[in-house]
Amino acid sequence: MGEAPADSFLGDFLNGVDLKSKGQETAICVGSKIYVIGGADLESTPLIGVRIFDKSSGEWINPIVLGTKPKLSNSHSAVLLNGDRILVIKGNSNSDDCFWFLEVGTPFIEEQERTYGNEVVAWSKGVLGNVEKPIVISGPSGVGKGTLISKLMIEFPSMFGFSVSHTTRAPREKEQNGIHYHFSDRSVMESDIKDGKFLEFASVHGNLYGTSVEAVEVVADAGKRCILDIDVQGARSVRASSLDAIFIFISPPSFEELEKRLRARATETEEQIQKRLRNARAELEQGKSSGLFDHILVNDDLESCYENLKKLLGLTEGVKTARKTYPELVDLPIEHSVSKIDQKILINCGAAEYHKASNNMYVICLIHFCIHSPYWNSGI
Repeated sequence: MGEAPADSFLGDFLNGVDLKSKGQETAICVGSKIYVIGGADLESTPLIGVRIFDKSSGEWINPIVLGTKPKLSNSHSAVLLNGDRILVIKGNSNSDDCFWFLEVGTPFIEEQERTYGNEVVAWSKGVLGNVEKPIVISGPSGVGKGTLISKLMIEFPSMFGFSVSHTTRAPREKEQNGIHYHFSDRSVMESDIKDGKFLEFASVHGNLYGTSVEAVEVVADAGKRCILDIDVQGARSVRASSLDAIFIFISPPSFEELEKRLRARATETEEQIQKRLRNARAELEQGKSSGLFDHILVNDDLESCYENLKKLLGLTEGVKTARKTYPELVDLPIEHSVSKIDQKILINCGAAEYHKASNNMYVICLIHFCIHSPYWNSGI
Protein backbone atom coordinates (compact mmCIF):
# COMPACT_ATOMS: atom_id res chain seq x y z
CA MET A 1 0.00 0.00 0.00
CA GLY A 2 2.93 2.36 0.63
CA GLU A 3 2.81 5.66 2.48
CA ALA A 4 0.58 7.61 0.11
CA PRO A 5 -1.65 10.30 1.63
CA ALA A 6 -4.76 8.68 3.06
CA ASP A 7 -7.04 11.05 1.15
CA SER A 8 -6.10 9.18 -2.01
CA PHE A 9 -8.07 6.21 -0.69
CA LEU A 10 -11.25 8.14 -0.02
CA GLY A 11 -12.50 9.45 -3.33
CA ASP A 12 -16.27 9.02 -3.16
CA PHE A 13 -16.03 6.88 -0.04
CA LEU A 14 -16.39 9.49 2.72
CA ASN A 15 -17.91 8.00 5.90
CA GLY A 16 -18.60 4.72 4.15
CA VAL A 17 -21.83 5.82 2.47
CA ASP A 18 -22.52 4.45 -1.03
CA LEU A 19 -19.26 2.59 -0.95
CA LYS A 20 -18.05 0.40 -3.74
CA SER A 21 -15.03 -1.83 -3.33
CA LYS A 22 -11.82 -0.61 -4.95
CA GLY A 23 -10.01 -3.89 -5.38
CA GLN A 24 -9.00 -5.11 -1.94
CA GLU A 25 -9.11 -1.82 0.01
CA THR A 26 -11.73 0.56 1.38
CA ALA A 27 -11.29 3.70 3.46
CA ILE A 28 -13.65 4.91 6.17
CA CYS A 29 -13.40 8.34 7.79
CA VAL A 30 -14.27 8.41 11.50
CA GLY A 31 -13.61 11.82 13.02
CA SER A 32 -9.95 12.69 12.57
CA LYS A 33 -8.97 9.14 11.62
CA ILE A 34 -9.18 7.20 8.38
CA TYR A 35 -9.46 3.41 8.67
CA VAL A 36 -8.02 1.65 5.62
CA ILE A 37 -9.38 -1.90 5.49
CA GLY A 38 -7.90 -4.49 3.16
CA GLY A 39 -4.61 -5.83 1.94
CA ALA A 40 -2.97 -8.92 3.35
CA ASP A 41 -2.15 -8.99 7.04
CA LEU A 42 1.32 -10.13 8.06
CA GLU A 43 0.39 -13.77 8.73
CA SER A 44 0.84 -17.07 6.92
CA THR A 45 -2.87 -17.20 6.02
CA PRO A 46 -3.95 -14.10 4.05
CA LEU A 47 -6.20 -12.09 6.37
CA ILE A 48 -7.79 -8.67 5.98
CA GLY A 49 -5.47 -6.02 7.38
CA VAL A 50 -6.31 -2.71 9.06
CA ARG A 51 -4.29 0.52 9.12
CA ILE A 52 -5.19 3.92 10.53
CA PHE A 53 -4.22 7.33 9.19
CA ASP A 54 -4.34 10.11 11.79
CA LYS A 55 -5.19 13.30 9.89
CA SER A 56 -4.20 15.54 12.81
CA SER A 57 -0.64 14.18 12.98
CA GLY A 58 -0.30 13.03 9.37
CA GLU A 59 0.99 9.63 10.54
CA TRP A 60 0.06 6.01 9.80
CA ILE A 61 -0.72 3.75 12.76
CA ASN A 62 -0.71 -0.04 12.96
CA PRO A 63 -3.39 -0.83 15.57
CA ILE A 64 -3.59 -3.80 17.92
CA VAL A 65 -6.22 -6.07 16.36
CA LEU A 66 -8.43 -8.18 18.64
CA GLY A 67 -10.82 -10.96 17.66
CA THR A 68 -10.66 -13.46 14.81
CA LYS A 69 -9.60 -11.70 11.61
CA PRO A 70 -11.59 -12.39 8.41
CA LYS A 71 -9.83 -14.07 5.53
CA LEU A 72 -8.84 -11.90 2.61
CA SER A 73 -11.31 -11.79 -0.28
CA ASN A 74 -11.10 -10.50 -3.83
CA SER A 75 -13.12 -7.43 -2.85
CA HIS A 76 -15.22 -5.99 -0.08
CA SER A 77 -17.41 -3.00 0.75
CA ALA A 78 -17.77 -1.17 4.04
CA VAL A 79 -20.16 1.19 5.79
CA LEU A 80 -19.93 3.07 9.08
CA LEU A 81 -22.56 2.30 11.75
CA ASN A 82 -23.32 4.60 14.69
CA GLY A 83 -19.91 6.23 14.40
CA ASP A 84 -18.14 3.41 16.24
CA ARG A 85 -18.43 0.23 14.14
CA ILE A 86 -17.75 -0.56 10.51
CA LEU A 87 -19.78 -3.21 8.69
CA VAL A 88 -17.57 -5.01 6.16
CA ILE A 89 -19.28 -7.08 3.45
CA LYS A 90 -16.98 -9.47 1.60
CA GLY A 91 -17.49 -10.12 -2.08
CA ASN A 92 -17.54 -13.64 -3.50
CA SER A 93 -18.35 -15.05 -0.04
CA ASN A 94 -21.26 -17.06 1.32
CA SER A 95 -23.40 -15.87 4.22
CA ASP A 96 -21.28 -17.71 6.81
CA ASP A 97 -18.28 -15.53 5.96
CA CYS A 98 -19.86 -12.49 4.34
CA PHE A 99 -20.61 -10.03 7.15
CA TRP A 100 -17.98 -8.74 9.57
CA PHE A 101 -17.92 -5.89 12.07
CA LEU A 102 -14.86 -3.82 12.99
CA GLU A 103 -15.19 -1.97 16.30
CA VAL A 104 -13.32 1.33 16.21
CA GLY A 105 -14.75 3.60 18.91
CA THR A 106 -16.96 1.65 21.30
CA PRO A 107 -16.55 1.86 25.10
CA PHE A 108 -14.87 -1.56 24.94
CA ILE A 109 -12.29 -0.25 22.44
CA GLU A 110 -11.64 2.86 24.53
CA GLU A 111 -11.01 0.66 27.57
CA GLN A 112 -8.60 -1.55 25.62
CA GLU A 113 -6.74 1.49 24.29
CA ARG A 114 -6.18 2.68 27.86
CA THR A 115 -4.90 -0.79 28.75
CA TYR A 116 -2.55 -1.19 25.78
CA GLY A 117 -1.56 2.46 25.35
CA ASN A 118 -2.11 2.09 21.62
CA GLU A 119 -4.83 2.26 18.98
CA VAL A 120 -7.07 -0.85 19.13
CA VAL A 121 -9.69 -2.32 16.80
CA ALA A 122 -11.68 -5.55 17.19
CA TRP A 123 -13.19 -7.90 14.60
CA SER A 124 -16.51 -9.71 15.13
CA LYS A 125 -18.47 -11.94 12.76
CA GLY A 126 -22.01 -10.87 11.88
CA VAL A 127 -24.91 -13.29 11.54
CA LEU A 128 -28.57 -12.93 10.65
CA GLY A 129 -31.06 -14.06 13.27
CA ASN A 130 -31.29 -14.55 17.00
CA VAL A 131 -28.32 -15.75 19.04
CA GLU A 132 -28.92 -17.52 22.35
CA LYS A 133 -26.94 -16.23 25.31
CA PRO A 134 -23.81 -18.24 26.15
CA ILE A 135 -23.91 -20.20 29.40
CA VAL A 136 -21.17 -19.82 32.01
CA ILE A 137 -21.05 -22.78 34.41
CA SER A 138 -18.77 -22.53 37.43
CA GLY A 139 -18.15 -24.35 40.67
CA PRO A 140 -15.31 -25.87 42.69
CA SER A 141 -13.26 -28.79 41.44
CA GLY A 142 -15.05 -32.12 41.85
CA VAL A 143 -18.56 -30.65 42.02
CA GLY A 144 -19.68 -32.31 38.78
CA LYS A 145 -19.63 -29.42 36.30
CA GLY A 146 -18.03 -31.50 33.58
CA THR A 147 -20.53 -34.34 33.97
CA LEU A 148 -23.51 -31.98 33.75
CA ILE A 149 -22.11 -30.31 30.64
CA SER A 150 -21.43 -33.70 29.04
CA LYS A 151 -25.04 -34.73 29.63
CA LEU A 152 -26.28 -31.55 27.94
CA MET A 153 -24.00 -32.14 24.96
CA ILE A 154 -25.15 -35.75 24.59
CA GLU A 155 -28.87 -35.00 24.84
CA PHE A 156 -28.77 -31.83 22.72
CA PRO A 157 -25.84 -32.30 20.31
CA SER A 158 -27.15 -29.87 17.69
CA MET A 159 -28.04 -27.15 20.20
CA PHE A 160 -24.95 -26.73 22.38
CA GLY A 161 -21.24 -26.42 21.77
CA PHE A 162 -18.49 -26.55 24.37
CA SER A 163 -15.85 -23.86 24.58
CA VAL A 164 -12.58 -25.76 24.99
CA SER A 165 -10.37 -23.92 27.48
CA HIS A 166 -6.60 -23.49 27.33
CA THR A 167 -4.32 -24.54 30.17
CA THR A 168 -0.62 -24.80 30.91
CA ARG A 169 -0.99 -27.85 33.15
CA ALA A 170 0.04 -31.29 31.99
CA PRO A 171 -2.65 -33.58 30.51
CA ARG A 172 -4.12 -36.19 32.81
CA GLU A 173 -4.50 -39.80 31.72
CA LYS A 174 -6.89 -40.16 28.75
CA GLU A 175 -7.19 -36.39 28.25
CA GLN A 176 -6.90 -35.35 24.60
CA ASN A 177 -5.58 -32.06 23.30
CA GLY A 178 -8.31 -29.98 21.68
CA ILE A 179 -11.09 -32.04 23.25
CA HIS A 180 -10.68 -31.76 27.02
CA TYR A 181 -8.33 -28.74 26.89
CA HIS A 182 -6.01 -26.96 24.54
CA PHE A 183 -2.74 -27.79 26.31
CA SER A 184 -0.32 -24.92 25.84
CA ASP A 185 3.21 -23.89 26.74
CA ARG A 186 3.17 -21.17 29.37
CA SER A 187 5.22 -18.76 27.25
CA VAL A 188 2.82 -19.15 24.30
CA MET A 189 -0.29 -18.66 26.44
CA GLU A 190 1.19 -15.63 28.21
CA SER A 191 2.01 -14.09 24.83
CA ASP A 192 -1.53 -14.70 23.54
CA ILE A 193 -3.01 -13.18 26.71
CA LYS A 194 -0.85 -10.09 26.21
CA ASP A 195 -2.06 -9.86 22.60
CA GLY A 196 -5.70 -9.77 23.72
CA LYS A 197 -6.59 -13.22 22.40
CA PHE A 198 -8.26 -14.36 25.64
CA LEU A 199 -11.68 -13.44 26.96
CA GLU A 200 -10.68 -14.48 30.48
CA PHE A 201 -7.77 -16.15 32.20
CA ALA A 202 -6.70 -17.03 35.72
CA SER A 203 -3.95 -18.74 37.64
CA VAL A 204 -5.35 -21.80 39.40
CA HIS A 205 -3.22 -24.17 41.48
CA GLY A 206 -0.11 -22.66 39.87
CA ASN A 207 -1.30 -23.23 36.29
CA LEU A 208 -2.85 -20.83 33.80
CA TYR A 209 -6.39 -21.51 32.58
CA GLY A 210 -8.30 -19.38 30.12
CA THR A 211 -10.97 -19.06 27.46
CA SER A 212 -9.73 -17.76 24.13
CA VAL A 213 -11.80 -15.50 21.91
CA GLU A 214 -11.43 -18.02 19.10
CA ALA A 215 -12.75 -20.91 21.23
CA VAL A 216 -16.05 -19.10 21.78
CA GLU A 217 -16.29 -17.92 18.17
CA VAL A 218 -15.84 -21.47 16.86
CA VAL A 219 -18.99 -22.56 18.71
CA ALA A 220 -21.00 -19.54 17.59
CA ASP A 221 -19.87 -20.00 13.98
CA ALA A 222 -21.28 -23.54 14.10
CA GLY A 223 -24.70 -22.09 14.99
CA LYS A 224 -24.66 -23.49 18.52
CA ARG A 225 -25.13 -22.06 21.98
CA CYS A 226 -21.77 -21.82 23.71
CA ILE A 227 -21.13 -23.38 27.13
CA LEU A 228 -18.15 -22.12 29.13
CA ASP A 229 -16.81 -24.26 32.00
CA ILE A 230 -14.68 -21.84 34.01
CA ASP A 231 -13.73 -21.21 37.62
CA VAL A 232 -15.03 -18.35 39.76
CA GLN A 233 -12.09 -16.08 38.92
CA GLY A 234 -12.79 -16.56 35.23
CA ALA A 235 -16.52 -16.03 35.69
CA ARG A 236 -15.82 -12.72 37.39
CA SER A 237 -13.73 -11.61 34.41
CA VAL A 238 -16.44 -12.64 31.94
CA ARG A 239 -19.10 -10.85 34.01
CA ALA A 240 -17.01 -7.67 33.80
CA SER A 241 -16.70 -7.99 30.02
CA SER A 242 -19.22 -7.11 27.31
CA LEU A 243 -20.37 -10.72 26.95
CA ASP A 244 -24.06 -11.10 27.78
CA ALA A 245 -24.29 -14.57 29.32
CA ILE A 246 -26.23 -16.66 31.85
CA PHE A 247 -24.10 -17.43 34.93
CA ILE A 248 -24.78 -20.67 36.84
CA PHE A 249 -22.92 -21.86 39.95
CA ILE A 250 -22.88 -25.58 40.80
CA SER A 251 -22.52 -26.23 44.53
CA PRO A 252 -21.93 -29.50 46.42
CA PRO A 253 -24.42 -30.51 49.14
CA SER A 254 -21.63 -30.07 51.70
CA PHE A 255 -17.91 -29.43 51.90
CA GLU A 256 -17.40 -32.95 53.26
CA GLU A 257 -19.12 -34.46 50.23
CA LEU A 258 -16.90 -32.40 47.92
CA GLU A 259 -13.76 -33.70 49.63
CA LYS A 260 -15.08 -37.26 49.27
CA ARG A 261 -15.58 -36.77 45.52
CA LEU A 262 -12.12 -35.27 45.03
CA ARG A 263 -10.46 -38.19 46.79
CA ALA A 264 -12.53 -40.68 44.79
CA ARG A 265 -10.98 -39.39 41.55
CA ALA A 266 -7.59 -40.76 42.70
CA THR A 267 -5.74 -38.62 40.17
CA GLU A 268 -3.82 -36.29 42.51
CA THR A 269 -1.44 -36.29 45.45
CA GLU A 270 -2.50 -35.36 48.97
CA GLU A 271 -0.80 -31.98 48.58
CA GLN A 272 -2.76 -31.28 45.39
CA ILE A 273 -6.03 -32.33 47.03
CA GLN A 274 -5.42 -30.00 49.98
CA LYS A 275 -4.71 -27.13 47.59
CA ARG A 276 -7.96 -27.82 45.73
CA LEU A 277 -9.90 -27.95 48.99
CA ARG A 278 -8.52 -24.57 50.09
CA ASN A 279 -9.49 -23.05 46.75
CA ALA A 280 -12.89 -24.77 46.84
CA ARG A 281 -13.74 -23.23 50.21
CA ALA A 282 -12.98 -19.75 48.87
CA GLU A 283 -14.94 -20.39 45.66
CA LEU A 284 -17.99 -21.59 47.59
CA GLU A 285 -17.98 -18.43 49.68
CA GLN A 286 -17.64 -16.19 46.61
CA GLY A 287 -20.14 -18.12 44.52
CA LYS A 288 -22.91 -17.97 47.10
CA SER A 289 -22.47 -14.44 48.41
CA SER A 290 -21.16 -12.11 45.72
CA GLY A 291 -24.18 -11.82 43.43
CA LEU A 292 -21.91 -12.92 40.62
CA PHE A 293 -24.16 -15.80 39.54
CA ASP A 294 -27.73 -15.67 38.26
CA HIS A 295 -28.56 -19.18 39.51
CA ILE A 296 -27.16 -21.63 42.07
CA LEU A 297 -27.78 -25.36 41.69
CA VAL A 298 -26.93 -27.89 44.41
CA ASN A 299 -25.59 -31.14 42.99
CA ASP A 300 -26.72 -33.52 45.71
CA ASP A 301 -28.10 -35.95 43.14
CA LEU A 302 -26.77 -35.86 39.58
CA GLU A 303 -30.03 -36.63 37.77
CA SER A 304 -32.06 -34.17 39.84
CA CYS A 305 -29.46 -31.46 39.34
CA TYR A 306 -29.42 -32.13 35.60
CA GLU A 307 -33.21 -31.83 35.38
CA ASN A 308 -33.06 -28.53 37.25
CA LEU A 309 -30.36 -27.30 34.88
CA LYS A 310 -32.53 -28.12 31.87
CA LYS A 311 -35.46 -26.25 33.42
CA LEU A 312 -33.28 -23.17 33.91
CA LEU A 313 -32.35 -23.29 30.23
CA GLY A 314 -35.93 -23.77 29.08
CA LEU A 315 -35.31 -27.29 27.79
CA THR A 316 -38.65 -29.02 28.16
CA GLU A 317 -39.27 -32.59 27.07
CA GLY A 318 -40.45 -31.49 23.64
CA VAL A 319 -37.50 -29.20 22.89
CA LYS A 320 -34.68 -31.32 21.51
CA THR A 321 -33.95 -29.67 18.19
CA ALA A 322 -31.54 -27.00 17.15
CA ARG A 323 -32.52 -23.36 17.43
CA LYS A 324 -34.25 -21.75 14.50
CA THR A 325 -32.01 -21.16 11.51
CA TYR A 326 -32.37 -18.54 8.82
CA PRO A 327 -32.25 -18.86 5.05
CA GLU A 328 -28.86 -18.79 3.38
CA LEU A 329 -27.95 -15.80 1.29
CA VAL A 330 -26.64 -16.73 -2.10
CA ASP A 331 -22.98 -15.92 -2.73
CA LEU A 332 -22.23 -12.25 -3.25
CA PRO A 333 -20.28 -11.43 -6.42
CA ILE A 334 -16.95 -9.64 -6.42
CA GLU A 335 -18.54 -6.53 -7.94
CA HIS A 336 -21.06 -5.00 -5.52
CA SER A 337 -21.71 -1.78 -3.65
CA VAL A 338 -23.28 -1.01 -0.30
CA SER A 339 -25.10 1.95 1.21
CA LYS A 340 -26.98 2.71 4.44
CA ILE A 341 -30.41 4.32 4.68
CA ASP A 342 -31.74 4.69 8.21
CA GLN A 343 -31.60 1.17 9.72
CA LYS A 344 -31.28 -0.63 6.40
CA ILE A 345 -28.25 -1.78 4.43
CA LEU A 346 -28.66 -1.82 0.65
CA ILE A 347 -26.42 -4.23 -1.26
CA ASN A 348 -26.42 -3.53 -4.99
CA CYS A 349 -24.98 -6.46 -6.94
CA GLY A 350 -25.39 -4.71 -10.26
CA ALA A 351 -23.64 -7.08 -12.62
CA ALA A 352 -25.65 -9.40 -14.85
CA GLU A 353 -23.46 -12.28 -13.71
CA TYR A 354 -25.50 -12.30 -10.52
CA HIS A 355 -27.92 -14.79 -12.00
CA LYS A 356 -28.71 -16.59 -8.75
CA ALA A 357 -30.93 -13.79 -7.48
CA SER A 358 -34.33 -12.72 -8.72
CA ASN A 359 -33.05 -9.13 -8.70
CA ASN A 360 -29.79 -7.31 -8.18
CA MET A 361 -30.57 -5.64 -4.86
CA TYR A 362 -30.58 -6.97 -1.28
CA VAL A 363 -32.03 -4.99 1.62
CA ILE A 364 -30.99 -6.09 5.12
CA CYS A 365 -32.41 -4.57 8.30
CA LEU A 366 -29.75 -3.94 10.93
CA ILE A 367 -32.11 -5.09 13.68
CA HIS A 368 -31.85 -8.61 12.25
CA PHE A 369 -28.09 -8.69 12.73
CA CYS A 370 -26.43 -10.26 15.73
CA ILE A 371 -22.71 -10.26 16.36
CA HIS A 372 -20.93 -13.55 16.93
CA SER A 373 -18.18 -12.44 19.24
CA PRO A 374 -17.16 -12.76 22.88
CA TYR A 375 -16.97 -8.98 22.93
CA TRP A 376 -20.59 -8.49 21.87
CA ASN A 377 -23.78 -10.57 22.07
CA SER A 378 -26.55 -8.27 20.97
CA GLY A 379 -28.36 -6.96 17.95
CA ILE A 380 -27.14 -3.88 16.15
